[in-house]
Amino acid sequence: MSNLREDGLRVFREMLPGTLPDGDVDFGGGFAPELMDIGVESVFGRLWTREGLSRRDRSLVTLGILIALRATEEMDAHFRIARQNGLSEEELAEVIYHASGYAGFPAAATARTIAAKALSRD
Repeated sequence: MSNLREDGLRVFREMLPGTLPDGDVDFGGGFAPELMDIGVESVFGRLWTREGLSRRDRSLVTLGILIALRATEEMDAHFRIARQNGLSEEELAEVIYHASGYAGFPAAATARTIAAKALSRD
């Protein structure tokens, strides 16, 4: 059986290069200190490593969900991950356009603002 933490850290580093240091990572204490560990293991270690969808396709699905949820804190990283996973700026704009019809104009406008900032750092 694979180590979900190791797999999660590897995938996270591949999709957001330079964000995490090498080796194991202590995400710190504070309130709900295990939340990042849960995310690394279950989201990046279990979901992003599954066969069935490419990372590119997973990025499309993830962005659509995040836009619909107006999950602004997560969108920034996931627009950068989507670029790393092969989506062009034109394709990311189409995701936002398409989301406007299903998630609403305000959600799409917020996503546009976040994408512009996130992609300007590439």
